[in-house]
Amino acid sequence: MKHEELKKLDLNDEQIDKVMGLHGAEVEAMKAKTDELGKTNESLQSQIAERDKDLKALKKQAGDNEELSNQFKELQSKYKQDTENLSKELKQTKLNSAVDTALAGAKVRNTKAAKALLNMEEVKLNDKGEVEGLDDQISSLQKSDSYLFDQGQKEPYQPQGGGAKTDPDLVATMANIFKGEDK
Repeated sequence: MKHEELKKLDLNDEQIDKVMGLHGAEVEAMKAKTDELGKTNESLQSQIAERDKDLKALKKQAGDNEELSNQFKELQSKYKQDTENLSKELKQTKLNSAVDTALAGAKVRNTKAAKALLNMEEVKLNDKGEVEGLDDQISSLQKSDSYLFDQGQKEPYQPQGGGAKTDPDLVATMANIFKGEDK
């Protein structure tokens, strides 16, 4: 979606900015989900490849039954630990993605800076995939560090000593004054 396309629909700049803001938030949410799924996929692919490699090595070493049994137990404990680590990593990735989405929804200008000010120990991901303990922190950040958030309205820059806005049709105004008309 481009500004020019929205201009062709006879939308003014304020409406275009609002539409682009909403569209940007949706795009950021989709990017976060895509990144999360990509990381999950990479982790699972590498884990499967490692297990296949270990099983092939185990088949080659199928000599002594007791030795094989010990190797099997070692691999089981290793896989259990790997699965726990992967689950923790996946949960953290989901949490980071959900926090990024929430910050984008709050119109944060710099998510890294905002994340640094959050107490992530109080932020949890519930069973439904919703973030808990973040809304209060975001609202307090909006009060204490409002510069991190896009407020939506920008005042036009007026240079020092630049004076007030000028009349675009100054010649016509001057002519009317000389004729004795007040505009």
